[in-house]
Amino acid sequence: MADICPPGKNQWPELVGIKATTAEYIIRKDNPSVEKVIVLLAGTGTTKDIRCDRVWLFVNIEEKVVEIPKVG
Repeated sequence: MADICPPGKNQWPELVGIKATTAEYIIRKDNPSVEKVIVLLAGTGTTKDIRCDRVWLFVNIEEKVVEIPKVG
């Protein structure tokens, strides 16, 4: 991702375990280039295209982040 996307924060390991709404706020604050934060239940399939303006946010049924959010 670092070779494709502009410099800046592009992953957030510190967000694992927190609520999706809080994680989305932090992601948008840390990287203004992110236009879409898409919240999905863990295990849901996604497209394989790489987008520097998108973060997939995988959560459990309690809406807590379960995977490291990354730009892409």
